[in-house]
Amino acid sequence: MTARPVIVGIAGGTGSGKTTVARAIVDRVGRDKIEWVSHDSYYRNFEALSAEERHHINFDHPDSLETELLTRHLDVLIKGSAVEVPVYDFTTHSRKTEESHHVEPRKVIIVEGILVLAEPELRKRIDIKLFVDTPSDIRFLRRLMRDIKTRGRSVESVIEQYMTTVRPMHEEFVEPSKRHADLIIPEGGENLVAIDAIIARVERLLA
Repeated sequence: MTARPVIVGIAGGTGSGKTTVARAIVDRVGRDKIEWVSHDSYYRNFEALSAEERHHINFDHPDSLETELLTRHLDVLIKGSAVEVPVYDFTTHSRKTEESHHVEPRKVIIVEGILVLAEPELRKRIDIKLFVDTPSDIRFLRRLMRDIKTRGRSVESVIEQYMTTVRPMHEEFVEPSKRHADLIIPEGGENLVAIDAIIARVERLLA
């Protein structure tokens, strides 16, 4: 690959529909042309802490993520080389140190996460900045269902985390990052007009 890849950043609150938008872009552009990197993969490794200490970590604050590593990985991908993305275990709040996800440079690289547009160094590397805007009640219900089904959480723990860290951090970091977006997408991946506009922009940059 000789041309610089197009970097697409997708931000928005937890449960906003970022993954749906990313999948829509992948389906339209083609899986052979896209790599998808989640900011969530870069949570710091808290395995040295006790289970009780991990329980009290604010995972919605920018400091909980090793964004500097993601930034370095993007620079490597932009230069045309592959990277090994960490694999994070959300049930234990620790990295799987023996595992990694091999990511090859592609024509389009999607970077997705709630804080993608809140980080200045990431924004410098992103060509198309998207913010998925979804009402808070819908986002909370999606988060509740996801954490119970896939991350082994109880209803009580999800509600406690939402009230103590998720909601306050959304208001402090995620929502303000909306002003950096090139396009704000209401209704997420169901907004076909927005998806068409994104694909048209990606194709222009690729050309």
